[in-house]
Amino acid sequence: MYKIKVNTSHTFEVTKENMDTLDVVETSNNHYHILQNNTPIKAEILSTDFNQKLYSIKVNNNTYDVDIYNALDQQIEALGFEIGASKQVNDIKAPMPGLILEINVKEGQEVKENDPLLILEAMKMENVINSPREGIIKSVEVKQGQTVDKNMLLIEFEN
Repeated sequence: MYKIKVNTSHTFEVTKENMDTLDVVETSNNHYHILQNNTPIKAEILSTDFNQKLYSIKVNNNTYDVDIYNALDQQIEALGFEIGASKQVNDIKAPMPGLILEINVKEGQEVKENDPLLILEAMKMENVINSPREGIIKSVEVKQGQTVDKNMLLIEFEN
């Protein structure tokens, strides 16, 4: 089963059976004719980002941004982590509310994948936040002893 989010506001669940019953014909490259309940629909794929599973689709002259979540993405989301290809992460956000116990990096520092960036205490547990990729630290947005909320920006990488 896939979870599809349209324009970051509407979420739909689609099964393989749903997709198999869809009446779709590709009329030209990235252009499709869809028949749903005897109603014709024209669709065009405007842009794709395969790694991030992001698509921009034009349906009957309306443009929609579509995110596709597979089973693994849904499990990761359920655990409270960000979805997407971890190698392309440009900022680190707090996965949960907590207290910054220790910061192990500074602006301009070069880090390797899995280097410890900081320690976040949450629910009486120390959580080491490791670097998701190699890169250079652009900014550190928090200080030791600071309380943070979920999804608060902690560290930014240079692109």
